[in-house]
Amino acid sequence: MNIEFPGKTVIVTGGAHGFGRAIAHAFAARGADTWTCDILADGLEQTAAQAGPAVGGRLETALVDVTDRAAVGRFVEQVVQSTGRIDILVNNAGGVCGQIGQPIEDVTQDQWQVIFDVNVKGSFHFAQAVVPHMKAARAGRIVNISSGAGLGVSLTGIQAYASAKAAQIGLTRQLAHELGPFGITVNNVAPGFVRSNPTTERQWEAYGAEGQARLMERIALRRLGSPADITHAVLFFASDYAAWITGQVLSVSGGG
Repeated sequence: MNIEFPGKTVIVTGGAHGFGRAIAHAFAARGADTWTCDILADGLEQTAAQAGPAVGGRLETALVDVTDRAAVGRFVEQVVQSTGRIDILVNNAGGVCGQIGQPIEDVTQDQWQVIFDVNVKGSFHFAQAVVPHMKAARAGRIVNISSGAGLGVSLTGIQAYASAKAAQIGLTRQLAHELGPFGITVNNVAPGFVRSNPTTERQWEAYGAEGQARLMERIALRRLGSPADITHAVLFFASDYAAWITGQVLSVSGGG
């Protein structure tokens, strides 16, 4: 299966590290006109620098807060003005926003809301901004990155994170039915635990040797995944091979 994206325009959110960086690099290497955004300037610079001469397409970066609807709209219009189209959106921006698990009675309103804003509102803002262009083209791919926490429980114990990822899965299914008549597919990748960024590295270290061993025992393949494992699922959903697949959630977890 040879998946390439020459002539396609792709937006990947949360491209400063981890999954977002790997996904942006993969699309650009396969010929796509790729745009990725984040709020972390240093990380975006590294994403651009690490793409290197092997990139077959184009990789542009921009500072964008996905929770800022106006900023999202300006970024999308910038992409359209530059390329004339948007074919693929990958809503990857999200995470626990620096939080750790705590009893529900100790969670503040701000702690709850900031996780929902990044993980759910950000996906909504970008979908809302790109859909008119996809409708005009009668084609498009939206791939949302959720988490195994949205399908079960969060290993972090963060209530808002599990709830937000479940909400994003609900948004995926609803948009799939709304946008299907326009030739737009909407699917979701739900990663298992992957050591892909500073947050997951701290989480891994916090488990200690015994906790790490227990986690590995719950994974059928007995290994942790990598950003490449998640990227491959995204590339499939974005490709012509998935043209008759929409509203689906693919758990990429090694059988965990």
